[in-house]
Amino acid sequence: MEKRQLGRSGLRVSRMALGTMSWGGETDAEEAASQLVAFVDAGGTLVDTADIYADGEGERILGSLLGDLVPRDDIVLATKAVARRTDGPFGGGASRGALLSALDGSLRRLGVDHIDLWQLHAWDETVPIAETLSALEYAVTSGKVRYVGVSNYAGWQLATAAAGSAFVSSLVSAQAEYSLVERGVEREVVPAALHHGIGLLPWAPLGRGVLTGKYRTGTPADSRGASATYAGYVEQHRTDRAARIVEAVSTAADGLGTSPLVVALAWVRDRPGVVAPVVGARDTGQLTGSLAAEEISLPRAIKAALDDVSAIQFGYPERWPK
Repeated sequence: MEKRQLGRSGLRVSRMALGTMSWGGETDAEEAASQLVAFVDAGGTLVDTADIYADGEGERILGSLLGDLVPRDDIVLATKAVARRTDGPFGGGASRGALLSALDGSLRRLGVDHIDLWQLHAWDETVPIAETLSALEYAVTSGKVRYVGVSNYAGWQLATAAAGSAFVSSLVSAQAEYSLVERGVEREVVPAALHHGIGLLPWAPLGRGVLTGKYRTGTPADSRGASATYAGYVEQHRTDRAARIVEAVSTAADGLGTSPLVVALAWVRDRPGVVAPVVGARDTGQLTGSLAAEEISLPRAIKAALDDVSAIQFGYPERWPK
């Protein structure tokens, strides 16, 4: 798998990341092990988790697989903090106390002495950004963290954090939902990331499953769209606009002799500023389908057609001055 620099940092990662949000829930430890082996065998290196996935079980499963199954040094280990909440004065959020407590918890569950990429899972409006950044600085200077990033930040939030971190441990990455059916980040987040040299890690690059085409004629009984837990999550992208995009993706896939999944992944993977889409899968079969995107680059005409059918509206102030 091709490797890319993560932002302006010296860290090189695979241009696809393995997401583990389902680990410990839909995906048990045995299936997680199969996914990790398949990903590493394909040349993948960046594995992304979070302290809240399955209430920490996602981290515990991943940690149990490092060493014996996959060498620790073969993995760029990424996790997140901020969203996990517990009782007590340091029980959550982006305060210095909460973050450093969360970091120790992640290290313990993962069974490692350092994290390669530690990310703030969300903006915390109750905490001064200087305090949050001071925790990132300590995490890096203490040796517990190698690089830092953010997730789910708006454009102004990303720019604010990037400007503040320029004097401490610079941000190298930003995770955000980004796909053919969700291009809102192109208004402010992408320009901010490009300006500050921050690499983009798109989550839900398949439009929460919609871009695979599985919902074109209904809701499969075994899909997330049919589950009580994820139905609302998927429904947000089951719109008339999304249906038109899915048809265009399917037409492109037919012409290229591949799957809609591969076309959708290849499109977002090669967008400006993108380093590695984060691909989550319930089983190894789904992951294998995503890994096939490594073998394809979309022709210019197909990219242009997909750009056009999925275009979002820009205006003031993103297009000012004209």
